[in-house]
Amino acid sequence: MSSHILSKREKIGYGLGDAASHIIFDNVMFYMMFFYTDIFGIPAGFVGTMFLLARALDAISDPIMGLVADRTRTRWGKFRPYVLFAAIPFGIVCIFAYSTPELSLTGKMFYAAITYTLLTLMYTVVNIPYCALGGVITADPTQRISLQSYRFVLATAGGMLSTVLMMPLVNFIGKGDQAFGFKGGIAVLALVAVIMLAICFATTKERISDEGTTQGSMREDLRDIIRNDQWRIVGLLTILNILAVSVRGGAMMYYVTYILGNPLVFTWFLTTYCVGNLLGSAAAKPLTDWKCKVSVFWWTNALLAILSIAMFFVPIGANITMFIFIFVIGVLHQLVTPIQWVMMSDTVDYGEWKGGKRLTGISFAGTLFVLKLGLALGGALIGWMLAGAGYQSGAATQNSATIMSIIALFTLVPAACYFLSALIAARLYTLRTPFINRILKELADGVRRNEHAFTQDMKTAEDLSHENQ
Repeated sequence: MSSHILSKREKIGYGLGDAASHIIFDNVMFYMMFFYTDIFGIPAGFVGTMFLLARALDAISDPIMGLVADRTRTRWGKFRPYVLFAAIPFGIVCIFAYSTPELSLTGKMFYAAITYTLLTLMYTVVNIPYCALGGVITADPTQRISLQSYRFVLATAGGMLSTVLMMPLVNFIGKGDQAFGFKGGIAVLALVAVIMLAICFATTKERISDEGTTQGSMREDLRDIIRNDQWRIVGLLTILNILAVSVRGGAMMYYVTYILGNPLVFTWFLTTYCVGNLLGSAAAKPLTDWKCKVSVFWWTNALLAILSIAMFFVPIGANITMFIFIFVIGVLHQLVTPIQWVMMSDTVDYGEWKGGKRLTGISFAGTLFVLKLGLALGGALIGWMLAGAGYQSGAATQNSATIMSIIALFTLVPAACYFLSALIAARLYTLRTPFINRILKELADGVRRNEHAFTQDMKTAEDLSHENQ
């Protein structure tokens, strides 16, 4: 548990792993709904429901993957082997998910459901161990923030690479055949992602072990992680965070097409947002060096809520104003994302300190499950609202109800998520800087709480929390 100064090489290598994941994740978030409705020809309502139902399988697969990873013992560590050996199957499944075989409508629905489910399963196999890896590279709070800042700068760059280049790749490879273009575009991007995952494996090291902690059954581990009250709070914050960005991201293509009135500016609009993301990721560490990360987190979410509401009142056609708004939103949203992942690592330390078990894999498995649940809820909400408003795929214009639904999806729905995140973080999350530093020191000294002492510790934590607000 001793402090270890991480090299830039290792920070960059770790960040490339999430860059690889975001090449796929962001592509799915920004393009898959549009791909299914306008390229593959599947009804929006079905797609939204499919996104949501696929999470039922994640409720089983994600905890199992976390439990398996926690029990893995290899010469490469617990988590790194999955990052390497699952990379190629992950890339292959991506290509199948963006393929458009000639089938009946029913056949297309079955094909989409099967390949999308396989894609989420392979994402689970790669990304749960990857996220858990960040919790065992270092225990130093400053180094964790730095590691996560590098991670999200590179993750944003990976997502930007994918989302900004996707349509140019579609047009270049497809030469007018968008279906073939999407398949070829994702093939190129998937190859890049596989290479990045291999580099991540080669440049990182697991330093924190669970030696000396108790080892229970899988059932006991699930029970213990659910009993971790701070883990539950961060899980809720994760759902709200991804719901905000997935609804806005999934609605962006529709917003640019029908509200800004020019689908050709989509790439520039998305690029503006991604540049903001890069700046936000880089700003996370300096801000948290100056102020407690939890305070930065909830104040930023409150500001995001206010700006999102203000966007609702921007007149249709005020494109320059919307470009400014989306840039600022991009900065602020990505500012809180690295902090949120450090908060999740803190809940693992908190759980070990409280109960004597270091449940890294299952903790991050739960986080990834709620993240994908938020993504699915976002996709489902978009599909249902568009279907309910009478959206017509490929139409030059849409009815007034559809226009209003698109605007609400792009502004008011994210605003509600950000407002709830600010409220929950300010009122319920107790692992502020003084308290987490104390936990890490006691863990380094071999001190763990029993249930009687824990009650008094929580009172102390609440006092420290109020002092730092």
